[in-house]
Amino acid sequence: MFSTYVCPTYLEAVSVQWSSNYPDTTAEYFLSLDSVLTGDTPGSQLYKKSLNDIYMGVDVWGRGSHGGGGFGSYKAINHIAPDSLGLSVALFGQGWTWESEQDKPGFSWEKWWEYDRALWVGPISGEVEVPEAPVRKGEPECSHGPFQPISSFFPHKPPPDPLELPFHTTFSPGVGRAWFVNGINVHRTADGWTDIDKQCSIGDLLWPFPAVCWDDGERISPLPRVLPTICFEDAWNGGSSIGLNISCSGSEEEDAMFKSVWIPIQTLSLTRGTTYKATLYYKVVKSGHADLDLGFSVKALASGADAALFEVHPIVHSDNELQGGWSELSIQFDVSTKQDQVTQQTSAIGLIVAIIAEDPTQDLDIEIRIGQLNVYPVPSTIAVRSPMILWADFTVPESEDISGTLSWEVGASMPPLSPISINSPNDPVSAWPIQSSIGWFPQFMYYNIYGLPHFPNGHVSQPEEAVWLGTTGLIGRSKVFEIVLQKLPFWSEFGMGKCTKVRFYVQGVTDHGAVLEWEKCVFVDADLQLILA
Repeated sequence: MFSTYVCPTYLEAVSVQWSSNYPDTTAEYFLSLDSVLTGDTPGSQLYKKSLNDIYMGVDVWGRGSHGGGGFGSYKAINHIAPDSLGLSVALFGQGWTWESEQDKPGFSWEKWWEYDRALWVGPISGEVEVPEAPVRKGEPECSHGPFQPISSFFPHKPPPDPLELPFHTTFSPGVGRAWFVNGINVHRTADGWTDIDKQCSIGDLLWPFPAVCWDDGERISPLPRVLPTICFEDAWNGGSSIGLNISCSGSEEEDAMFKSVWIPIQTLSLTRGTTYKATLYYKVVKSGHADLDLGFSVKALASGADAALFEVHPIVHSDNELQGGWSELSIQFDVSTKQDQVTQQTSAIGLIVAIIAEDPTQDLDIEIRIGQLNVYPVPSTIAVRSPMILWADFTVPESEDISGTLSWEVGASMPPLSPISINSPNDPVSAWPIQSSIGWFPQFMYYNIYGLPHFPNGHVSQPEEAVWLGTTGLIGRSKVFEIVLQKLPFWSEFGMGKCTKVRFYVQGVTDHGAVLEWEKCVFVDADLQLILA
């Protein structure tokens, strides 16, 4: 990796021209980088160099960086010019937005996010104040324009195609004060928590505010204003959700009573000729004096001949009212394009909000929360596997203040094969469905861990009564959870002799966003008599 002081003046496809104060060995080192350092396989041809392979360091803390770091980091990136020169940026110390603010009075996750959002995508309104940067001795005067968010320097790229990696998000920035499982609050803490493993997309088309448009044709009335926020007090799964605050101005136009608004949420890279399923969990918090009808759809980001065509089919759910006041929207859609178009299409998935106002002349304030979004391919002829957890084991520690280890293994069950029909010995069609080698085995995002004490009379409550203990991911091991018995919420009952055993439950959350039913989860009983003796 190269620092801000290691900068070539010009780089062409076949030659590198280094500034006069450059040691030749540095240029030789760069040109001799082999496939091991560039991510290719050992023994392959040397990687062709370009300016993208040079990462220019910028320290957000401002330690020696031009512009002084912080909200002045854009000044250094302006000189690196990734959009014109093609150089890459290595951003150091981006935790500055938290570390520089956490000890100030009134600090909260909401204040941190407001600060962090301004650095990366810019403020919702107004301007960002950029402090005067210290000038080093001998540094020439350098003028810059107003603040630019970091994201403005780089092209907008979609996440991997859900055909290759199912798309899953609970709109979590990796911090929170509570934890929810299927809309139920199972844990809350005043101190808050941090877990990078739980970071997801927070909707790359929502910030600093989404580019809404009318979904029901052209209108002359002004578009509603949609302001996104992160809500740390409510979630479907995880610790947060996205709040969409929709403000509609009153109108006396003839068509003002009914209006339909398209709110893009997330970009997707989709493959032509593939069928996908998408699911969104939402909650209407405030509807104002209006009736709301929410829909879910996919639209092309390109226009004209390059635009993809989608056949979107809503999926009706028998029980649309879920726990915690949440609701579910699901669609199945096909990506069909012209034969001469590219295989992958960049598209947007989002919410359609139909508003029927009681009095269209009155202003409306609407609040909707979105808690989880999943997109994944729909198998055509392949039997759908059912993920499950096979077994669990708990290694009892030698004392109550040492961690015990809970471990488990997962599996999948497949439905019986349909009767095999072979028309002739030379039939080229396979007699059974061909199973893709990609993504056939169930994958889990994380696991919820619960505990339930045993009582001397032998009574053990149902798993729904178990106490949530935590989730996997924090220590980087997917199927292991460390438990310090002394920190169990119900440990005092053991000390008073009310019980000597505990039952631990392991509940998986799949990469399709589904929390496993208890019948597909496992438990293990741990006898703690030796420790308590």
